[in-house]
Amino acid sequence: MAEKKKITYEGLKKLEDELQDLKINRRKEVAEKIKEARELGDLSENAEYDAAKDEQRDIEARIEEIDKILKNVEVVDEDEVDLSKVSIGCKIILKDLEFDDELEFKIVGSTEANSLKGKISDESPVGRAINGKKVGDVVEVETQEGMIKYQIMQIQKS
Repeated sequence: MAEKKKITYEGLKKLEDELQDLKINRRKEVAEKIKEARELGDLSENAEYDAAKDEQRDIEARIEEIDKILKNVEVVDEDEVDLSKVSIGCKIILKDLEFDDELEFKIVGSTEANSLKGKISDESPVGRAINGKKVGDVVEVETQEGMIKYQIMQIQKS
């Protein structure tokens, strides 16, 4: 059996909300678009109909994808995160030892990663390198630009 993916409660809630929106609102909207396009006549040359059917396929594919994710997740209780080491659900501050920059990230499951919002996956190169490490530990991460050394400065509740 496949290993369960870990996810924060926030990530779970976001997926559940998206799934509900897709099933209730988006399905209804696309069904209406298909109905309106059918009323325009000949379906063989009806771009609106084709576009609506494509949108319907995309919605159904995303619903199926979210269902699969939700059936195979383990929710991490962020209130019970062990702050003695890096794990999903904690916020960390890393120091780039080459450039002396500090970076702040929240460690999340792969389905909720968003580097623009400071959320990195536990399965990313940095996430894998720091997972289970403690404050003060130095890790090396292989990136496209070469090896980068980080020191773990703080581990906090997110």
